Amino acid sequence: MKEESIGAVMDDIGREALAAARVLARVSSAAKNAALLGAAEAVRARASVILAANEADMAAARARGLSEAMLDRLRLDAGRIEAVAAGLEQVAALPDPVGRVLAKWTRPNGLVIQRVSVPLGVIGIIYESRPNVTADAGALCLKSGNAAILRGGSESAGSSRAIHDCLVEGLRAIGLPEAAICLVPTQDRDAVGYMLKGMADYLDVIVPRGGKSLIARVKQDARVPVIGHLEGNCHVYVDGAADVNMAREIVLNAKLRRTGICGAAETVLFDRAASVTHVAPVIGALLEAGCEVRGDEAVQAIDPRVRPATEEDWYTEYLDAIISARMVDGVEGAIAHIARYGSAHTESIVTGDPATAERFLAEVDSAIVLHNASTQYADGGEFGMGAEIGISTDRFHARGPVGLEQLVSYKYVVRGSGQVRPG
Repeated sequence: MKEESIGAVMDDIGREALAAARVLARVSSAAKNAALLGAAEAVRARASVILAANEADMAAARARGLSEAMLDRLRLDAGRIEAVAAGLEQVAALPDPVGRVLAKWTRPNGLVIQRVSVPLGVIGIIYESRPNVTADAGALCLKSGNAAILRGGSESAGSSRAIHDCLVEGLRAIGLPEAAICLVPTQDRDAVGYMLKGMADYLDVIVPRGGKSLIARVKQDARVPVIGHLEGNCHVYVDGAADVNMAREIVLNAKLRRTGICGAAETVLFDRAASVTHVAPVIGALLEAGCEVRGDEAVQAIDPRVRPATEEDWYTEYLDAIISARMVDGVEGAIAHIARYGSAHTESIVTGDPATAERFLAEVDSAIVLHNASTQYADGGEFGMGAEIGISTDRFHARGPVGLEQLVSYKYVVRGSGQVRPG
């Protein structure tokens, strides 16, 4: 598709989404919920169609040589399709974030001031691989009164289209504008560039969800605000006061439950004071489960199967069955390592010492910090948000899982009785 054609297509989408956003801003909760429930019903009814589209996407992805982690992100099965439908229903069941009175006060002159939540407007979401993001992002934007322009990755084009058809069916059934959830119809890379640089008149915010290169490009090129994260270099620190069995189970789950998600642990840190008791059981369990371990000299000395880690390993988001391992001097050493190498995403401490845990939780400056729990809980659904668009490592507006409450802003509503400001 030629550049002029890309611009024309994207401008048309932008105009339609902008018009839809104005409608959504005043739509009732009941109508939005009905559209979401209708979409969930359509997902279940069209499960075979979605699976067939996904099988075609998977075959093409294998032919292109995509990694196992990327294939896992792309793969749909009956269970994952049911999770998509259930996620739509969960978002419908959540309280409407629009129109809430966040604060109210009366001034001495009699003015009554309210701070009221309102939609952001039109949200562009650019994502790779995971077709379920089509449903999650569309649902969250709709429930929060925002129009969505979705641009999925080429590897998941067929799957995303099939899921988007279900969302449109839900909108159509309740009489809401179909442009409330737009799916960019072309996989031409120029469409992403145009979203970033040419749609400031239509888009209010862009949310990227994908690999480091995509998110870095979006942050560099976007002409509108961005909610995003660069990568998930997540850590688990095993303290000397940790229960060994608990530590082993948490580290195994944090690394291997799903290696291709941003909440997967990429580094395990051990308290040097507990090296004799804690390192061998945890490292041994990882190796026996098929995980490659790259460690510093102290960890290598405990298990010769551990490969030497390089300086680059401490910075690396593997998204694979690989983990780096290091010995540190207590919680202070763990905090220092995370501050130097981490990406401010998600970190966990395993310890039975409440004071040590509280220090870690207070001093580690990441979007999500956990005590005695797997980093794989870094997920909006697990936080009770129904779904998420992504995990933000930004410090402005949204941080952590981006759900309904992060997709609204606010305005001030002031009611008077004839007041004029004195000169």
